Amino acid sequence: MAEIEIYTQPGCPYCIRAVGLLTQKGVAFREINAPRGTPEREEAISRSGGRTTVPQIFIKGAHIGGCDDLMALESAGKLDPLLVP
Repeated sequence: MAEIEIYTQPGCPYCIRAVGLLTQKGVAFREINAPRGTPEREEAISRSGGRTTVPQIFIKGAHIGGCDDLMALESAGKLDPLLVP
């Protein structure tokens, strides 16, 4: 499976939705807890080119965006090809 990282914070409905889709797909991913003010959140902001919201999702090291971006890829049938190694 492709390496997937997702920066989240507790209680975030968009994070829950994105994690739910990845779980439904049956792919392994690393969820990184990144509440505001933490080094993990700063890392997410840096890696995403300045985006300050969560979730921020990376597949094979490439930034694909947040929850809406993930759902758009899924709707367009473009997510599954990204999930193969």
